[in-house]
Amino acid sequence: MSALMVQPKRLIGISIDGLEVQVPEGTTILQACRRQQIDTPTLCYIDTLHPVNVCRVCVVEVEGSRTLVPACSRPVEAGMKIKTGSERVQHSRRMVLEFLASSADMSLTAPEVKRWMNEYKVRPERYGPPAASRAGERDGARTGRHEAPESGAAASVRQPVKIDNELYVRDYSKCILCYKCVEACGVDAQNTFAITVAGRGFEARISTEFAVGLPQSACVYCGNCIGVCPTGALMFKSEYDMREGGTWDESRQTVTSTICGYCGVGCTTDLHVQDNTIVKVTSPLDHDVTRGHLCVKGRFGFQFVQRRDPERNAPA
Repeated sequence: MSALMVQPKRLIGISIDGLEVQVPEGTTILQACRRQQIDTPTLCYIDTLHPVNVCRVCVVEVEGSRTLVPACSRPVEAGMKIKTGSERVQHSRRMVLEFLASSADMSLTAPEVKRWMNEYKVRPERYGPPAASRAGERDGARTGRHEAPESGAAASVRQPVKIDNELYVRDYSKCILCYKCVEACGVDAQNTFAITVAGRGFEARISTEFAVGLPQSACVYCGNCIGVCPTGALMFKSEYDMREGGTWDESRQTVTSTICGYCGVGCTTDLHVQDNTIVKVTSPLDHDVTRGHLCVKGRFGFQFVQRRDPERNAPA
């Protein structure tokens, strides 16, 4: 008979904003801050994906470090002295949020993002109004070349909404390049690699291989990219159509948890229902099986529930 022995992690001492605390070895600064109920903004971080350190809005000041460090990925070290609210930290976070809000549409971000923007006194309007849309799409931009906007306007990632299938749309005017969708499409979840980052500098953008449409790409329509998108850049087609029609109303929606019956895995699905109609399906991030991820059947296979026989006015 054998038993799995889990060695307890060594506790190490650190200082956060002058408070001496002990945390398990291997803990990140972000995890240590959350243990102390210190609110730390994040955009590209999510518990179910590997941190990629691209948004830099979680940066903190570490004594002895020349640059600010990303809290989401930097492990704590014994004796580390961390400052989370210094003027340098606040200035950096404010600049990151201002640059993002001046160039991308962040109207559908989570309420906490809007709260952070208020707390850090973010003023994207000081960069000028968003530049007018250019003819063509950003996928046609020349690599390494950035077209400066007209005088007085803020550079923008605005481009036409991509609608090329019946399941979900891509509105990259809302994209902040957090890379979550790329991670979810890659090794962290789906291993499909249908999307990645194309271009460089300000012209960097999420795209498919050779910028082809989703139906021509390797996409398998699992929708896991939608599940991690923090800005609404990736959205159910059903939600997009309702928003365009002015009928999307989350205050009238209910969420019912159930188990997907398409196979024996037993994924938990949350059915978002408005007016007795399923409008989208998600899965909880803390679920042991799915960790928020689903397959195409679990994510999009809900239409049959609502299909009715018009002659009998009953489920078909």
